[in-house]
Amino acid sequence: MGAIAMDRVMEKLDRLYAADDTAGAKRHLLYWMEEAKLAGDERAQLTIGNELMGLCRMAGEGDASVRYAEATAALVRKLGLENTATAATVCVNCGTVYTAVGRTEDALAQYRMAEDLYARLLDPVDERVGSLYNNMAACLTKLEQYRDAMESYSKALSIMRQIPGSEPEIAITLLNIADLLRDAYGLADACERIDDCTQHAHDLLETEGLVRDGRYAQACAKCAPVFEYYGWFVYAKELRKRAADIYSRAKG
Repeated sequence: MGAIAMDRVMEKLDRLYAADDTAGAKRHLLYWMEEAKLAGDERAQLTIGNELMGLCRMAGEGDASVRYAEATAALVRKLGLENTATAATVCVNCGTVYTAVGRTEDALAQYRMAEDLYARLLDPVDERVGSLYNNMAACLTKLEQYRDAMESYSKALSIMRQIPGSEPEIAITLLNIADLLRDAYGLADACERIDDCTQHAHDLLETEGLVRDGRYAQACAKCAPVFEYYGWFVYAKELRKRAADIYSRAKG
């Protein structure tokens, strides 16, 4: 039995995601999960399970995403990794799964554990910390804890603004804040602040020199329906076209 070459597994996974080939990504991960089990490589199983829970969540496969989340968390404990950044990242990913399936209190508990670990283990200006606060804010919004959600989004913005090239992620956060304002105050009362958020998000996605890669395509695809909801119909169409063009080039 030998260790799986996870660097090569992840490199191919990145290429599949860059081409928007989620079906291929799932086949790839499932194949290597079986190989990791045959090899007895539990660290590889942990890494692959971490990816599979997110992929299944995005595909709307709630039961499968929960199974992978619970199996991956169990591996963290089995391998004695509870006090590592890896454990914190697993907590964040489990939190996103639990939020997606409506287990918001469980999700918030996962985020709080990750917050504690990251505070002890990472530089405060780390994109993983920014991602944590974005996801925590989404969970708090679902719990209608709007003040805490806004505070969490503010923390995420403070971090991401210090990381070069984070304009697409900041744009997504601003659109999430627009939705939070709508939910907390109503569309009519929050319209001016929502307009500020959407305009700022637009400006960030149009930043001169911004690399238009798979990461940018994912941001465009995620932002498009929100822009459309707030009346930016032409721009939403343009963002979808940009994402499709980037994915098409990656496939080619």
